[in-house]
Amino acid sequence: MKMSAQEFLDWPSKRITLLAMSGAGKTTLANKLPKAKWFHYSGDYRIGTKYLEEPILDNIKREAMHMPFLRNLLLSDSIHISNKITVDNLAPVSSFLGKLGNPELNGLSLQEFKRRQKLHHQAEVAAMKDVPEFIDKAEDIYGYKHFINDAGGSVCELDSQDVLDTLAQHTLIIYINIPSALEKTIVERAKTDPKPLYYREAFLEDKLAEYLQLKSYATPSSIPPDEFVTWVFPELFKSRLPRYQAIADRYGYTIDANDAANVNNEDDFIHLVAQALSH
Repeated sequence: MKMSAQEFLDWPSKRITLLAMSGAGKTTLANKLPKAKWFHYSGDYRIGTKYLEEPILDNIKREAMHMPFLRNLLLSDSIHISNKITVDNLAPVSSFLGKLGNPELNGLSLQEFKRRQKLHHQAEVAAMKDVPEFIDKAEDIYGYKHFINDAGGSVCELDSQDVLDTLAQHTLIIYINIPSALEKTIVERAKTDPKPLYYREAFLEDKLAEYLQLKSYATPSSIPPDEFVTWVFPELFKSRLPRYQAIADRYGYTIDANDAANVNNEDDFIHLVAQALSH
């Protein structure tokens, strides 16, 4: 969706997709908008509560079945396991994705890791295609005038033209560009707290082969999971940046993460977006 700054200011029902790497401040920015006026749609929340709900619960139950005490309670229907996923707590989604590597260090086999990656890909595509429906529901059912789509950090990896067409047709795409100083902070944070990630299959295969050769590991099952995530994250980061920018150049607009961090309220946000549209 392309429009002038004035058209955006005059737009009675503003519908925006925030696109950026995790850590760029998408959710923080969305949370600064008045909750009584803006419907906050979280792609990751939709993934966890709709499309991966059953696989996530199955994974938790599978782990619980390894413990005799919990196994007996589950088999006798004495306990119930459920998720407590919120927009601000998406840990069950991350724990389901898991990390590739040595099973003795809680790593996943390459086959299982790829299976979960595929499920996440399908779920993220579906969650983004749900945006038009939720735009309508947000206004029709709940009376929200404005809509913000807090898209997952891996949307640029989906290679789905349908997703991009859907988002561009129904929302104004705003890419939050990360300056070099913040980039270093995000990379360092990933090194000290390595988290499960989604990778395009081609990227995963290339980087896995490179890593195995570099570290002289015979098979993926020999890899320390955290070590691989720490090594691959800067490579993933660099590979995503041109993908984000290409989407913004064709379908939307770009704002700076530092400017986004300085937003305090709705007026600041509207002004920042209008500035981006006027360039």
